[in-house]
Amino acid sequence: MYARPSAQTWSRTLPSTPSTVTVIKDSAGRYFASFVVETGPSVTPQVGIDLGLGHFAVLSDGTKIDSPRFLRRAEKQLKKAQRALSRKEKGSANRNKARIRVASAHARVADARREHHHQLSTKLIRENQAVAVEDLAVKGLTRTRLAKSVHDAGWSQFVTMLEYKASRYGRTFVRIGRFEPTSRVCSACGVKDGPKPLHVRTWTCRECRTVLDRDINAAVNVAKAAGLAVTAC
Repeated sequence: MYARPSAQTWSRTLPSTPSTVTVIKDSAGRYFASFVVETGPSVTPQVGIDLGLGHFAVLSDGTKIDSPRFLRRAEKQLKKAQRALSRKEKGSANRNKARIRVASAHARVADARREHHHQLSTKLIRENQAVAVEDLAVKGLTRTRLAKSVHDAGWSQFVTMLEYKASRYGRTFVRIGRFEPTSRVCSACGVKDGPKPLHVRTWTCRECRTVLDRDINAAVNVAKAAGLAVTAC
C-alpha cells in the first residue's frame, strides 16, 4: 500500500481510455502515473513562434499569448521604493535597508518573468517535436524608445530556455535569420507583398486574396523558413 498523493497534476489530457497504468515513486516521495493509450494516425506536432510586444508570442497554430508586462505592472511600486532610497542619508543603516527593498522589488519582477518563461517554454517543448523561432536583434532594440518594453519581455531568456529544454527532451530547435521577410510574405501562396506599417495588423494578399493576420502569418513563415510543415491559418 502507498499513501494517496495530496494533489493530482496532469501533464496532458489522455486521448483515450488507458490499457495499462504504471505508478512510480521517486526519491522525493512523489508519485507519477504513466499510461499506455491507443491513438489514431501519428501526427508530429511542430510550431513556429513570432515574438513581439503586443503579444508576447504568437504561434503558427493561431494561438496568441498575452504579454504579462511584469515590469510595467510593478513600475509604481519600484518608483516609490527608489524615491525612498534617494531620501536616505548615504552610509546610514536606513539607506541600506531602503537599498535592499529596491533590490527585492526588482528581484520579484525578475522572478515572475522567469517563472512565466519557464512555464511557457516547458509547455511548448513538451507539446511539440520541433520548435522554430526568429533570431531577434535584441541589442539593437534596447537602444530605441522600445527599450523598456523589450527588457520587460525578456525574449533572450525565453529563447535560451527553449533551446536548452529542446536539447534536454530530444526536440528539434531552430533559430531562423532575423532578415527572413516573415511579415512580408504571404504564408498561403508565398508572394512577397512588401513591408507593412506596424499599425497594419491584417492585410489581404494581392495574389491569392487570403486575409492574413500579421502575427500569425509571421509565425507560420517562421516555421516554414525552419523547414517545418505547417498549415497557414
